[in-house]
Amino acid sequence: MCSPAVIRFARVALEESDVRGRSVLEIGSLDVNGSVRPVVESLHPASYTGVDIQAGPGVDIVCDATEVLDRFGKESFDVVISTEVLEHVREWRTVVRNFKLAVKPNGVLLVTTRSVGVDFHRHPFDFWRFDTADFDVIFSDLTIEDLQPDPEDPGVLLKARKPAVFAERDLSGYRLYSILRQKRIADVRPQDLLLFHLRYRLVRLFLDCLPRSRRRVVRERLLR
Repeated sequence: MCSPAVIRFARVALEESDVRGRSVLEIGSLDVNGSVRPVVESLHPASYTGVDIQAGPGVDIVCDATEVLDRFGKESFDVVISTEVLEHVREWRTVVRNFKLAVKPNGVLLVTTRSVGVDFHRHPFDFWRFDTADFDVIFSDLTIEDLQPDPEDPGVLLKARKPAVFAERDLSGYRLYSILRQKRIADVRPQDLLLFHLRYRLVRLFLDCLPRSRRRVVRERLLR
C-alpha cells in the first residue's frame, strides 16, 4: 500500500544505477491504493518479488514480513522496499531486522511508514507511529541517504544503503509511540490488545446509537 507522495519519493530517491540488473524484494506489496512497483520496474531490475500476508494484485509470494529471512535467506536482494508496513506489525524489531539482513552489502533499503497524527486504522491492524528521529536511530547502522517527513500526510520516508561491513544496532530497549496506548512503550502486551478491543467494541456500540452524520467525529475523539 502507498500514497501518491510515497510513489513520488520512490521515483526521486531510487536511481537507475540502484535498480538496473538487480534483484528487488518488496515486503507488503499488495496493491490496495497504489504501488511503487511500476516505478521500480521502469528502472529495469533483473527480478522483482512482491510478498504480502495475503494474495492479490502485486503479490508474487504469500509470506509474512516476520518470515522473510526464513523464506529467502540473508543477503538475497540488492534492493528491499517496504511501504506502509511497519506501523502494522506488532514485532517491528523483527521486521526491521529482516529488512536489513535480507539486503546485500551496498544494497538499498527504501522504507516508508506513518507518524503521530494519522488515525488508527483497523484493517490491517495498527500498532505504531514513527517519526524521523526514530528512523535516525533505528537505521543508524545503515548509511542514510535520504530521510524526510511525508509532505502530505504525517509519515516518514527513508532511503538507506547497507555498508559493506555491517554491524547491526541493538534496538531491544527502544520505545516507539503506540497508537493503542497513546504513549511510547517498548512492547505491546497481551492486556494492551485486550483492553483496546474492549474499548473499540464499546465505542462501536455507542456510535451505533448516534446519527450517521456525527459518527466519524465522535469516533475519532473517542479512539484517540
